[in-house]
Amino acid sequence: MDLGIKGKRALVTGASSGLGKAAALALASEGVIVTINSRTKENLEKTAEYIVKETGNKPNIAVGDISSSDNIKEIIKTAGEIDILVSNTGGPPPGDFSDFAEQDWASACDLILNSALNLTRAVLEPMKAKGWGRLIYMTSIAVLQPIDDLILSNTYRAGLTGFCKTISNKYAKFGITANTVCPGYTGTERLWHLAESRAEQSGVTKEEVMKGFGSVCPVGRVGKPEELASLITYLASIQAAYITGASIPVDGGLYKSLI
Repeated sequence: MDLGIKGKRALVTGASSGLGKAAALALASEGVIVTINSRTKENLEKTAEYIVKETGNKPNIAVGDISSSDNIKEIIKTAGEIDILVSNTGGPPPGDFSDFAEQDWASACDLILNSALNLTRAVLEPMKAKGWGRLIYMTSIAVLQPIDDLILSNTYRAGLTGFCKTISNKYAKFGITANTVCPGYTGTERLWHLAESRAEQSGVTKEEVMKGFGSVCPVGRVGKPEELASLITYLASIQAAYITGASIPVDGGLYKSLI
């Protein structure tokens, strides 16, 4: 299938590893001109080398912490006029409500919610002027089914979902779609960190915790980053023009609700 996005320009944040890296690779495989972002230049350079090796397409590199609005302005300057935004961040630390101070909540808000708002602000009007755009926000299955020890993520990713839905309603008439993708237990560094945290609490190994994550999914395993990346790439395509305002789980059947 020709997705019709060869030559389009994409910005993928949090792209030096995990889900962001997989999304950047998948888009580059379709001929998209990709700019990859994270806070560490060395990690981005390694990711860029990997993408070139796998696809033959060299991504642009934009170093910066997207929790800062000033950094976002510089990132956009590097990326140019964006057709496809994949807004992705690492998650805040696990814990219960009593574990976090006021500043922890503010930092998590900047990381997850405000970064997505500021990125959208930077790309939305040019998309509107062209009559085409794709806004894809990486959230979590926790927005559909909250995970007990991820209260920071539960709170702000749910807020991001509400933002995305509102944007989708307002800008669909301009050829802009806005969707969230909701990964479940996926084999990334972040999931291993969560497994390590739970292992310390329960007295088992992190490998046993990871196995447990997979066992609660009907498919019987944790997901692969490239499986989520395939959905992101399709949502970026011309074929996905009628999909907007959706929150789509990629979770091996973990989310059980009908709605």
